[in-house]
Amino acid sequence: MADAASPAAFDIEAQRAQIQRAQEETGKFVAEQRKLMAEAAKLATEQLKMSAEAAKLGRDRALAPWQVALSGMAAGAAFFGAGAAFIKLLGA
Repeated sequence: MADAASPAAFDIEAQRAQIQRAQEETGKFVAEQRKLMAEAAKLATEQLKMSAEAAKLGRDRALAPWQVALSGMAAGAAFFGAGAAFIKLLGA
């Protein structure tokens, strides 16, 4: 009878195997969660970049009419100056 293993020993081995499987599953789950958290952080960073780009485009769109107006005024001033220089060059 000393050679035969007792049912309690088999039960302990089964429990130990079950605990080991549960720990392995927990480790896999934790690794997957860390991977997902890293991906979420990357997506959040990308979202910040996209929102900054959208804000820049909004500012550019709001300032576009002013840019056209100021460019037109600068071109008008340049033409006026060129005309005045041309008149002065002709000797008026």
